Order: sequence, then C-alpha cells, then structure tokens
Amino acid sequence: MNNSNNEIVVKYEVEGQEIKLTPTIVQQYIVGTDAKITLPEFKMFTELCKVRKLNPFLREAYLIKYSNKQPASIVVGKDAILKRAVLNDQYDGMKSGIIILTESGEEKERKGTFKLPNEILVGGWAEVFRKDWKNSIYCSVALEEVIQKKSDGTPNANWTKQPATMIEKVAKVRALREAFVEDLAGMYEAEEMNVDLPEIKEEPIINQEEVVDAEYEEVSAEEVDMNEL
Repeated sequence: MNNSNNEIVVKYEVEGQEIKLTPTIVQQYIVGTDAKITLPEFKMFTELCKVRKLNPFLREAYLIKYSNKQPASIVVGKDAILKRAVLNDQYDGMKSGIIILTESGEEKERKGTFKLPNEILVGGWAEVFRKDWKNSIYCSVALEEVIQKKSDGTPNANWTKQPATMIEKVAKVRALREAFVEDLAGMYEAEEMNVDLPEIKEEPIINQEEVVDAEYEEVSAEEVDMNEL
C-alpha cells in the first residue's frame, strides 16, 4: 500500500515493541549515507528484519551502501546471531578458537584467540552443540579464504589489527547458522561480508519513537503487508 506521497511503511513487532520502517527512515537513520537505496533493497532489508525479528534501531541489522553504483549489503549486528541461538531451547553450548602453525610447522587448534608472535594464524574453528542432536556441528575456516581486503589488496582495518578475533567470529557464525538454520538462515555478520567494521555505527538509535513519529507526520505513511510488496 502507498500513500499520496508514494511512501511505504512496514510494521512488525520485536519483543513487544512495534517497529515502523519507511524508505526515508531506512535511508536517513539506517543507511546514513548519500548513496540512495532502491525499493527492492528496502524490501529485502525489511523482509529480513520482519521474519528474523531484528530491530535496526538497536543496531541488530544494517543496510550498507557506499555508492549508487554498488548494491547494498544487508549485515546483522555482532550479537544478534548468538542471541537467537542462545534463545533456542535446543542450544547446548559452543567451543571456538583459532588454527595456527607452530614454529616447527605443526598445525594446531587452540581455544580462544591467543597466539605467540612466532606462530602463524591460518584459520578458525567452532563447534556447536544441540540438546536434540547426537553429533555436534563443527566448522573450520581458512584465513586466506575469508580475510577481507581493500581495493589495494591490503587487509581491512579490523583484519589487520585483530585477525584472530575476526577469523574466530566467522567460524562461530557459520557453525551457529548450520546448527540453527531454522532461526539464522539469511543472517550474515560484517566479518563475513566485504564491510569494514569501523565504518558501521554501533550506537543504538535511542530516540527511535521520535524518529518514527516525525517521519509519520511528514509523510502520513500507511501500513503495508509485506506480502503486498
């Protein structure tokens, strides 16, 4: 449904709080750049938020777009995936860490992200347990396959500063998504996408009601059923 200003609004609830999103709100407060999102990008973003109960005002989901020539990327906040896994009644814990080559050339898995200066980081691993499954889900990830690089070929900022933390996060998210596909399908963190974390604002939009109320007064937007988009 559209109003006289041709502005769509999507409404849904997250933990008892009503979320209202319009293209203008998403453009101004979620995207936050001059790169204009398209209607299909708005639809994809709001559909994921609605289905997965994500609150973009709390930075649980981002729509990242750097230029009008590039497609937007939908990224989930760093804690949203773990939160949904932990809330699943069948979640029974997780182990994770890094894979290193020792000075002698031996490959080892290590819990956590600690490594010595003379050791070489080559990957990350994670193991997720479900109460209703006999076998756990194990995932290992090679650093060279997922490390994010800039146009000049050098690693992005966080992959330069803390590669062990980044590769462990990727392994954890992949293992969690495989173990709880019913809750996490379609949800990807920034570490898995070509998005440099310092460019993402993580502070929540505290006055989201003021944002939405002001937007409603401006466009008099009408509610739309996602099935009608």
